[in-house]
Amino acid sequence: MWLPPHGSRVVVAMSGGVDSSVTAAWLKHEGYDVIGVSLQLHDASEQIENKYGTCCTLSDIGDARRVAEKIGIPFYVSDMEVEFRTAVIDDFLNEYIAGRTPNPCVQCNEKVKFSRLLDWALDLGADYLATGHYALVEKTDRFELHRGVYPEKDQSYFLFSIRQEDLARCLFPMGGLSKNAVRELAREYGLAVANKPDSQEICFVQGRKYQDFVEENVPETARQPGPIVNEVGELVGEHRGLYNFTIGQRKGLGVNSLEPLYVTEIDPALNRVVVGSEAGLFKKRCRVERMHWINGQPDGRPLKAKIRYRSRESTCRVDLLADSRCEVEFESAQRAITPGQAIVFYDGSRVAGGGWIGDLCV
Repeated sequence: MWLPPHGSRVVVAMSGGVDSSVTAAWLKHEGYDVIGVSLQLHDASEQIENKYGTCCTLSDIGDARRVAEKIGIPFYVSDMEVEFRTAVIDDFLNEYIAGRTPNPCVQCNEKVKFSRLLDWALDLGADYLATGHYALVEKTDRFELHRGVYPEKDQSYFLFSIRQEDLARCLFPMGGLSKNAVRELAREYGLAVANKPDSQEICFVQGRKYQDFVEENVPETARQPGPIVNEVGELVGEHRGLYNFTIGQRKGLGVNSLEPLYVTEIDPALNRVVVGSEAGLFKKRCRVERMHWINGQPDGRPLKAKIRYRSRESTCRVDLLADSRCEVEFESAQRAITPGQAIVFYDGSRVAGGGWIGDLCV
């Protein structure tokens, strides 16, 4: 794991959780000049109560502030509610209405957090930005993003959009630790968030179903009924909005059948949902849009890819197309390749890049 010289000024993005809190405390303990910052992404008047962890709410900012006071570092908050609404929430709504399944955490990292925080670090006279992500930056003849050491907590998937030049300013000190080790450090540092649960839900949807959130925000557009058909096009039911479905879904289809049925396709052009057997979920090829390669385009060797955060890496061939697109062919068929989700490519432990799964999945 690459780290800059001790004494360097580092801005730490503090979400109020244990990972970013320990990141700030560890850097301070190691002799870095640390400044804590939080982004206010939600309406200041909202109240979110959730038995799970939260992310970026006012109570989380309060936790971050108390950690900063405990370890003795300056702490600042920036209101990013408007930017978050435009780049993340509106995108989330538009994607579901269009029949795709978005990943707002990846979108937030790319469009809001890193872009703003890297600029802010420079404004504060810092050379580096640190976060609590479980990933690693390695320096050879260039800066590279690598998986975290412990696979169960690796978060490199969410960071594929970082530019090569920005990696030179990014630190991920927790990337070599397990979650248990991070919590133990939190207890050693006397941090009140040592046992705080991890965030497990979309921050702006917490405490309710995402379908309810979509309906509340775009009710007229969302509730567009349409047909549910089987794999040969026969009508088997009716849906009340494409946003209620995602590829691979089995429950809540509203279709009577003696055999298990799964959503195998969402067709926004015809406003229809296609259901079929589980075998219909397995595809070998997909098209990827808005590709970003961290260290330049690949050299044609096979890569490994993850089609969602919790999926296993699978060997694939990547054929580059124009306009930051590519076509991916897997050695073995993948279950439920889902338009709107991020696909991330790995060369060994190194993150080669990633993009967004498009509508061609065959």
